[in-house]
Amino acid sequence: MSTTEQSQAERDNHSFFGQPRSLANVAGVELWERFSFYGMQGILLLYLYYSVEDGGLGMSKVTAAGIVGAYGGAVYLSTILGAWVADRLLGSERVLFYSAMVIMAGHLALALLPGGIGVTVGLILVAFGSGGLKANATSVVGMLYKPEDPRRDAGFSIFYLGINLGAFLGPLLTGLLQTTVGFHWGFGLAAVGMGIGLLQYSFGRKRLPERSRIVPDPLPRSRWTFYGLIGLAGVALVVILVMTGVITAESLSTVVIVLVIVSTISYFTVILTSKQITTVERKRVYAFIPLFIASAAFWSLYQQQFTVVTIYSDERLNRDLFGWTMPVSWVQSINPVFIIILSGVFAAIWTKWGAKQPSTPIKFAAGTAIMGLAFWLFLPFAGGGPNSTPLLAMFGILLAFTVAELLLSPVGLSVSTKLAPAAFTTQMVALFFLSVSLGTAISGRLAELYTAVPENVYFGVLGAIAIVIGIALALAARPVLRLMGGVR
Repeated sequence: MSTTEQSQAERDNHSFFGQPRSLANVAGVELWERFSFYGMQGILLLYLYYSVEDGGLGMSKVTAAGIVGAYGGAVYLSTILGAWVADRLLGSERVLFYSAMVIMAGHLALALLPGGIGVTVGLILVAFGSGGLKANATSVVGMLYKPEDPRRDAGFSIFYLGINLGAFLGPLLTGLLQTTVGFHWGFGLAAVGMGIGLLQYSFGRKRLPERSRIVPDPLPRSRWTFYGLIGLAGVALVVILVMTGVITAESLSTVVIVLVIVSTISYFTVILTSKQITTVERKRVYAFIPLFIASAAFWSLYQQQFTVVTIYSDERLNRDLFGWTMPVSWVQSINPVFIIILSGVFAAIWTKWGAKQPSTPIKFAAGTAIMGLAFWLFLPFAGGGPNSTPLLAMFGILLAFTVAELLLSPVGLSVSTKLAPAAFTTQMVALFFLSVSLGTAISGRLAELYTAVPENVYFGVLGAIAIVIGIALALAARPVLRLMGGVR
């Protein structure tokens, strides 16, 4: 490489707020994917349980909440498939690109196909597409840095900022369209957003590192037919279970929880027993287990923004703004606002502290415990009537959600790439998303209990469990760090 080429490479490696230039490209496609994902999810629960006269499908709130939780869990569960295809067939970059196309098709199905057909086809496509994009976008970001690069956590925080810009704008605009011209227009806008993200990403693909296109563990051609038949058998099994009534809308969240638990155990077993990993790498995978548990507990509460918090906001929150009633979906844009404000603050703190910053287990412990405290903030308003909870109180509660999220989520994305064995790079990221999947599916199941128990019991007990898990992880931080083998 010539001196000029080296200089250009060095500039590209620091040209985006001191981060690699390609971070902007990957963060951009993730921004628009989050715009479409959260924009659709901001109105999805309402679409399912609003009456037909109001443009919805008229489901019960319990069933609707279960479907939303199961769908969210399925999104993160499908990261396994996306990671496997990347590591065995196509490489992370190509899977990311094709997944964006599938997501856009899913939003178009929700916008154009009627009733239950549109929901079924649309959610399946968005779930599989989002799963493929999530794990691989994170993996590609990790490939922009050397393992010892101190900018990594700060880079992931900036990446997270892009995610939340999309998450902020999506519910605002889709919610506005839903309240003015109807649900299907909101779903259509989500498709347009994903189309914009796909277009901008296609222009910058060539700048990404070459290793993002490398298949780490290629599947031999002789095995393609075998795995193809396994895939077809899996699809056939699901169809049979649906037709025989084993899988129903009411049982969907439980089915996803079971699938995630089985997948998690299988995944850890496959990685830990692999002959391709070293002793140090195996210890690091063991270190990831307590982080996985804390993450699942965190997400089981956090993801209730799309179930319990949505129902709560629809029925209990005072959304009156000078005589105008704010759309319910706009509540879901509060958290991204705080993320946008605080992501840079957290990134600056981690960068300034450098090696002195708290270790990953301590960050996870704090995030989980603070999430429990956020649930306790609902207790002063428990049992109130319509419009009994001030909007300002919801801002405070979601601020606590945000602080907890920033301590755990971008750090979890980062540590999954740092602890990953060389042969399981993307699949280790998928394991982190499996913790999100498990927590999200559990959030749907918990939402079904929300209407069955007193609110002070619901928020009090769940908050206490998260706090205890956080404290337990903090006490175990030293042995976990030893297993992490030099990774903090």
